[in-house]
Amino acid sequence: MTLRLIAPALLALSLLSAAPTPAAAAENDGVHRVVIHVDENDPARMNLALNNAANLDSYYKDKGEEVEIEIVAYGPGLNMLVAGKSPVADRIKSFGQNFDNIGFKACGNTHKKMSKKAGKDVALLPEAQMVTAGVVYLIERQEEGWSYIRP
Repeated sequence: MTLRLIAPALLALSLLSAAPTPAAAAENDGVHRVVIHVDENDPARMNLALNNAANLDSYYKDKGEEVEIEIVAYGPGLNMLVAGKSPVADRIKSFGQNFDNIGFKACGNTHKKMSKKAGKDVALLPEAQMVTAGVVYLIERQEEGWSYIRP
């Protein structure tokens, strides 16, 4: 009688353990995924992040492999994605035109605080896509199996 109760539980556990995790699923499709963290209002740091992204793209393309890269800016680093203020706006525009596998994510929490302080909606570069919270986004990407870089 006990075996009849245990067997279904063991079967369910074996099926759960056989299901791929998000990290394993990310690894199995052969695409390299990298998230780059920018939290400083420093053009040199942002240029280093951009250099990292371009170098990763070149390395994997030379090997005939795919790579997907996201640069996530929050806190003071969000200034790198602010229209009319970013000292690297031209380079980011160039990335948007030349790399379909490199994206820019802007922290919604930081953007709300910046907009409140400015008394108006702070415009971001058109290449930037808003995420709810930059820190949470970085965590979620890592949990999904993305590699993390902080230049």
